[in-house]
Amino acid sequence: MGYISKRAIIRGVASESAVILGCSEVGEETFLDEFVCIGYPRREKLLRSSRMLKELDELSSGAKIGSGCIIRSHTVIYEDVEIGDRVETGHHVLIREGSRIGSDSRIGSYAKLDGRVEVGSRVSIQSGAYLPHLTIVEDEVFIGPGVIVTNDPYPVSRRLLGVRIARGAIIGAGAVILAGVEIGERAVVGAGAIVTRSIPAGMVAYGCPARIMMTRDEYDERRRIHEEADS
Repeated sequence: MGYISKRAIIRGVASESAVILGCSEVGEETFLDEFVCIGYPRREKLLRSSRMLKELDELSSGAKIGSGCIIRSHTVIYEDVEIGDRVETGHHVLIREGSRIGSDSRIGSYAKLDGRVEVGSRVSIQSGAYLPHLTIVEDEVFIGPGVIVTNDPYPVSRRLLGVRIARGAIIGAGAVILAGVEIGERAVVGAGAIVTRSIPAGMVAYGCPARIMMTRDEYDERRRIHEEADS
């Protein structure tokens, strides 16, 4: 059984089992699939509530979802999240409070934006990726499946350091990026790499720990040859 707040503004289509809390806004032609939750309250509000939907609705400040989005089943979007137009999520996606996602981006199934995460436009985050609090992902980045980004250089500490992934970068499947690292514009991180230091713009790094192996131009040429061999 779903629940839609009287304070919410719904211009799109919500399934019967969707839960929409607080002053949430859902844009035109946006589809909310089964068991989607929009505007879920942050932890400190939950601790002082009875966890009943009516009270959670009153506590939630809501989330804003743009037009033409597809939010697939079991996605949970916390309050104070802003999502641009034509964004798609897979199934079982988690987007925590304060996150921002630009237009035309895609978030794969079981991906987690676990804290205040900034994602630009035309970004592809593949299934099972984990992006913690303070992560910044600029426009046109590709993040492969199972990528893990961290934010604590000395767990468990009180000083978190975010990771920045600059415009046009590519992060291969299963890579691990340590706290405070910056991935430069158009840089490439190979699959399974462990990135302990920042990668300059236009460079390709892989290995454990990751080391610079070639330039992005060399990488693009190798990709071109590979694609032509299959044509």
